[in-house]
Amino acid sequence: MMWLLLLSMVWYSWIILSRWRAWKVMPAVAAPAAFHPATRITVIVPARNEAENILHLLQDVAQQNYPLELLEVLVVDDHSEDMTPALVEKFILATDLPVKCLQLESYVKYGGKKAAVQVGVEQAQGELLVFTDGDCRVGPEWLRSYAYLYETEQPYFISGPVSFHHTHSHFERMQLVEFASLIGIGGASIGMGQPNMCNGANLAYSKYIFERVGGFAGNENVASGDDEFLLHKVDKAFPGRVKFLKNHEAIVYTSARKTLNSFMQQRVRWASKWKAYQNLQVQLVALSVFLINLLLFLAIPLVLWGKLAGWVFLSGYLTKFAVDFLFLRLITGFLQVRSYLWYMLPLQFVYIPYVLITAVLGLLGRYSWKGRTIRTYEQQRV
Repeated sequence: MMWLLLLSMVWYSWIILSRWRAWKVMPAVAAPAAFHPATRITVIVPARNEAENILHLLQDVAQQNYPLELLEVLVVDDHSEDMTPALVEKFILATDLPVKCLQLESYVKYGGKKAAVQVGVEQAQGELLVFTDGDCRVGPEWLRSYAYLYETEQPYFISGPVSFHHTHSHFERMQLVEFASLIGIGGASIGMGQPNMCNGANLAYSKYIFERVGGFAGNENVASGDDEFLLHKVDKAFPGRVKFLKNHEAIVYTSARKTLNSFMQQRVRWASKWKAYQNLQVQLVALSVFLINLLLFLAIPLVLWGKLAGWVFLSGYLTKFAVDFLFLRLITGFLQVRSYLWYMLPLQFVYIPYVLITAVLGLLGRYSWKGRTIRTYEQQRV
């Protein structure tokens, strides 16, 4: 057990520190004042039951520092049970922003978020498709930042940063720090040329690339993963053509979960796609995170029973904390939330069981999301 724990810690530390270095050397992407975009962009917003949020997002998009003649917005309503489509239609009548509201129920064979994305792609007129969610907020330079990276480097897939805002409770701030680590690992891994994760609330690609890699073919039955499966496909087909948009003006903001139950449902939803990953590099990173947390968890009773030296457990725990702190200090600085970094301390006490529980439930359990129940072992919506 001792050597397994120590070797796992070396492996985990190498993964985190290599990404710490990759983030530091990754150049920032900032459009100069003289940049005049020429790319026609379609913003695609899959939405379900977002009556409380959708108008805020549309108002943000209407205030983009981007030419209206190069902009199109498609809200794809996924069978909302509230006033989401009615609010979008009302907004359309009062704005110069070119917005369309597509009803997913009009497309008989489609259902779920992947279907909403699919319909959005099919109906889009723009060259670059930029995706976000109905409960998000974006800054005025969001689309201009995407256009600059797209026009200067011609990437095939762009992943953007996401963060939480309005985090008033300690629980929400702990989520912010934990989520920052995911965004950082995803961005840094892209910088290393080893893309493993991204977030559907902030990404972009062209219709041509979506069709070229076969869209969601092969993982249609997995309810989650509309973002990461496509990321892996593009990277496999076109190595080196995935980029991370490292620009704080391109951060998309969303809200943390308000309750423990909704938080666990979200994380189980994310974990449910792990078993469908086919990229070995991605699988190894996920395995490393799971393994070190499992071994540290198992080490606690072994220390109490005298089967493992206390210094071994303490060394492993402190090493993990140190490398996580080093990495998160960098990422929270970029996200401009470094003042919340100290929430790493209480997070340490819950992170190990949280990772183990979500991993197991992601493989064997089920979750509820947006009024739907998905069995992860069947990936069937009921």
